[in-house]
Amino acid sequence: MTAKTCNVDHNKSTCTCSFSCGRKGLCCECVEYHRSRGEMPGCYFPKDAERGGDRSIANFINIVKQKGTAFLT
Repeated sequence: MTAKTCNVDHNKSTCTCSFSCGRKGLCCECVEYHRSRGEMPGCYFPKDAERGGDRSIANFINIVKQKGTAFLT
């Protein structure tokens, strides 16, 4: 098995997170950070909800109940 490298430049160009932090483009670090806080990364939220800053799993579930999952594609 070969190790994969993170394509930070590509990740930054497709990242939908509106907050500035040292993890932008480093998706594995972003996911790890938010999981440790019981949160979802911003890229899982629609733009209007992501800007609100509530990354809780409960908020994500509420949004999916309201909007469905089409925003995830």
